[in-house]
This record gives sequence, structure tokens and C-alpha cells, in this order.
Amino acid sequence: MAYPFQLGFQDATSPIMEELLSFHDHALMIVFLISSLVLYIISSMLTTNLTHTSTMDAQEVETIWTILPAIILIMIALPSLRILYMMDEINNPSLTIKTLGHQWYWSYEYTDYEDLMFDSYMVPTSELSPGQLRLLEVDNRVVLPAELTIRMLISSEDVLHSWAVPSLGLKTDAIPGRLNQTTLLATRPGLYYGQCSEICGSNHSFMPIVLEMIPLKYFEKWSSSML
Repeated sequence: MAYPFQLGFQDATSPIMEELLSFHDHALMIVFLISSLVLYIISSMLTTNLTHTSTMDAQEVETIWTILPAIILIMIALPSLRILYMMDEINNPSLTIKTLGHQWYWSYEYTDYEDLMFDSYMVPTSELSPGQLRLLEVDNRVVLPAELTIRMLISSEDVLHSWAVPSLGLKTDAIPGRLNQTTLLATRPGLYYGQCSEICGSNHSFMPIVLEMIPLKYFEKWSSSML
């Protein structure tokens, strides 16, 4: 999860988030090089005298500053499109979870099990135990198996919500009357926090999401105890 004064992204926990971090670094380097070049040209024009007055009329220069931006845009667009298609791909999910957004809590249903469903509310500050995080802890965590492909079906029962977990690279809108889906795959066990990312009313800030990723054998024990 994020820590105070953090400037970068959270540590990646899924292959998609690792790809997003790589693309971010790739695009940031291109922006840095362009900014450095523009700054150098501006400083050169302000500090030196032009001795070659025909430079600005040269056909070669116009060709370069027309083709070069097109090449840069292609270098940004191709990796971006690749990641977009990867994010929409569904790879034979091992488990399906249905998520419904409410004002102002989440409800979850394990569709592969009978009668395994629950609501997830934020724990009030006055009821927090030592070590629990304010505005991020919930009374019922979403327990999922690590290293397995999981399909999330996301919708809403009232207004627009958005189910987002940054460390997994997930952000999917919950829209009334529409069922969106996304895929998550955690590469290691742990607790992963998220929040509603769509302004949905006065208590929008109080809709946290907590995923508890555990090994498969422990998930089977947990699911058996919940039935």
C-alpha cells in the first residue's frame, strides 16, 4: 500500500501492474528527453547569435520536425495498445466473484459456491484495533487465492461507483444495470487495499476495499468454514 509522501506508484502485485509501471517509465523517459531538448533549444536561442540565417528555411529541418513527432507517438501508442488488450483479456478464470456497489458499502458473492456472500463495511475509527488502518479497514475482507486467475463481475445497485485496487492495476466502474468484468491475478499473498474511485455521494470516502490473498489450500479451508 502507499506510504506518506510517496511520489511513485505502489509496488506491483500483478503482471498487468508490472506492465503498467514499465510503460509509465517508458513514457516518462520520452517526455524527459523532449523536455530537455526543448529547454536546450530555448536556452541556445536566447544566449547565442544566429550565424546561419537560412537554417529555418531548410527543407530538411521541416522534414525532421514532421517525421520525428510521428515516430515518438508510435513508440508510445504501440505499447499502450498492447497493455489495453492485455487488460481486457479473460484467461480461463478459476474463480468468479460478483461485486455490487451500494451507498456506501460493497457486497460480494462467490458465484462458484452456494450461499457464500457477505457485505463489506468500513470499520469506524472508534472500533479500530491496534495496527489497523483508518478509513481502509473493513469488517469482512475479500479472501481470494493467490497465483490464480480470478474474474470480477462488477455492478451497482444505486449510483456510479468504481472498484479500484492500485497495487493490482485494477479500476473498473460499477454502473447500475450494467455488468462489467475484469481479471485479477496476484503473484504473492498479502493484504491489498483500494477504495471507491468514483464520487458517489456524501460518504464516498468511506467505501474501502480489502483483498486478502492467501495460498489455495488455506482458501479452501476458509471457504469450507464460511459455508
